[in-house]
Amino acid sequence: MTMTADSVDIWTEYKRTGDKRLRDRLILTYAPLVKYVAGRLGTGLPAHVDEGDLVSYGLLGLMNAIERFDPNRDIKFETYAITRIKGAIIDELRSLDWVPRSVRSRAREIERGVVELEHKLHRPPTDEEVAGHLGITEEEFQDSLAQISRSSVAALDELWTISSSGGDTVALIDTLQDPNADDPSLEMSRTEMRDSLTGAIGRLPERERTVVQLYYYEELTLREIGEVLGVTESRVSQLHTKAILRLKGKLSGSLERASADRLR
Repeated sequence: MTMTADSVDIWTEYKRTGDKRLRDRLILTYAPLVKYVAGRLGTGLPAHVDEGDLVSYGLLGLMNAIERFDPNRDIKFETYAITRIKGAIIDELRSLDWVPRSVRSRAREIERGVVELEHKLHRPPTDEEVAGHLGITEEEFQDSLAQISRSSVAALDELWTISSSGGDTVALIDTLQDPNADDPSLEMSRTEMRDSLTGAIGRLPERERTVVQLYYYEELTLREIGEVLGVTESRVSQLHTKAILRLKGKLSGSLERASADRLR
C-alpha cells in the first residue's frame, strides 16, 4: 500500500479539513490491514473468539491511527497503523478477561521453572525435566502447554516496560532482528531489551527458534510450519508456546539483574 500522489493529496486534504468523507475513503483504503492483523492475532485463540469481532476491534484502532497520523513524519502509515490495530484488538481481548486464572498461573510456573532449570543445568531443559521440576507428569505438562497456547494472545505483541528508558515500552516482536532492515546494528543497540531478546532467541532449542522465525518473519501459518517441520499443527502450537515462555522467563531475569546492577 505505497502512497500514491492521489493518496498523499487525500491525506493532506483530510488533515486540513477533517472531512469525514475523506476519512471514510482512508478507512476503506487501509481496511485490509485490519483483516491481516486480525488473522494473525486470531491464530491459536479459542474457537469462540470470532475473527469478525477481532476485525471490529481492529477497525477502532485503524480509525484512531488515521486520526492521529502525521503524514509529514518519516514513517509509513502501514507501520504506524498496524501497531495501533494490534493494540486495540489486544486491549479489547484483555478487557474481556477470558483467560482462566489457573492457565495464567500455570504459564508463570512454567516460565519460572524453565529459568531455574536453565540456570542449574546450563542448557535448555527437556519437557520431562520441566514436568518433574513442577511436580506433574509429562502428559499434564503437554496438556498445560495446549491450554496456554489456546489462550495466548500473540505473545510477542505483549508490551514490556523498559526501566532504563524512563518507562518506555517495547513489543517483543519489534525487538527481533530483521535481516532485511537497513541498519540492524543500530536497531540492536536501541535498548537492553533488544540485546537480551536477541541472545535469548539464539539460545532457544533449534525447533523452537525455527518456529519463531517462520511465524514472525516468514509469516507462515502454524499449519504451514507443521508441514515444514513434519509435525502436526498442534505440536507447532506447543513449540511456539514453549518458546514464548522461555523468552519471557529469560527476559524477566535479565531485566531484574540489570536493575540490580544499576542500583549497586
